[in-house]
Amino acid sequence: MSAGIDTDDVTRVAIACQGGGSHTAYTAGVLKRLLGEHDDRSYELIGLSGTSGGAVCATAAWYGFLDGGADRAIETLEGIWRDFSARSPFDRIANEWTVKLAQFAAHGGPLMMLSPYELPFTSSGRDRFLSTLEAHIEFDRVPELAAAADVELIVGAADVSEGKFDTFRNEAVTAEAVLASAAIPTLFEAVEIDGHWYWDGLFSQNPPIRDFLTVPDDPGEKPDEIWIVQINPKRRETVPKSVEDISDRRNELAGNLSLYQEVYFIEQVNKLIDRGSLPAEYKQVEVRKIDLGGSLSAPSKLDRDPEFIDTLIRRGERSAERFLEGWSRGSRSNAGQS
Repeated sequence: MSAGIDTDDVTRVAIACQGGGSHTAYTAGVLKRLLGEHDDRSYELIGLSGTSGGAVCATAAWYGFLDGGADRAIETLEGIWRDFSARSPFDRIANEWTVKLAQFAAHGGPLMMLSPYELPFTSSGRDRFLSTLEAHIEFDRVPELAAAADVELIVGAADVSEGKFDTFRNEAVTAEAVLASAAIPTLFEAVEIDGHWYWDGLFSQNPPIRDFLTVPDDPGEKPDEIWIVQINPKRRETVPKSVEDISDRRNELAGNLSLYQEVYFIEQVNKLIDRGSLPAEYKQVEVRKIDLGGSLSAPSKLDRDPEFIDTLIRRGERSAERFLEGWSRGSRSNAGQS
């Protein structure tokens, strides 16, 4: 905190990052600006959570922030997304074909569907994902950082075998846990961790939110506000009619289903507190959203074109700046769209 901020007025904030493939480069931009302004604003970061691409962003930001502050967090986010983007000639060609095939399928084109267990390049994709994470995050240091700080890290995944939602917290977050959260079942084999098999967290909590309220018991240690970086738009102005538009909207609704359930839970807790129906360890929590908005297609969630990634990051930075300006003025509105 900067010296000019009265710590009595500091707002305890947890940031939850929704998943959405390459679209979560927007989240990286949001986090860059939020953390870059952290010491000059009257808020204290107490937690980060994420699912799928949101888990990548949350983990990178958490690690960098605890390892060296806001500048280190920004550096880690930038490095990971730079390495994830398709920059080599071969990678650019492969990326272009991947997006075109996804667009073809979205338009109703017939494609032969193969299991990732039948595809020869599945393991190379998994290995690249893990090596990129490990090049920027020293996961061996995660338990040490978690023990020394009061900033929670929560990553969501779906337990395929047990059919339940699961989360990895703090020292339990490994490169494999982040991979499990991002393991789209049509692209990656299920990820084994401690005898359980996991798929993409989009099928569970997208992102984990209510987990911020489960510990600690002291309400003063819980967040005052939860800021959600939302990738999938809530509203559409027109009814989807084409095959592509129907596919896109179905994808968005599926991605938002668990988010709305998480937010609904907090809204109901707030109402019960108002009625005096809950004990003192519960507290009111304000939920705010920073929304990607717009009309990006579902196939573009697979697009790793560097210019597309950079555009989304800049878009996220602008959205976060508008959000902070409104929040600093005491605005109760959500961040506007880019």
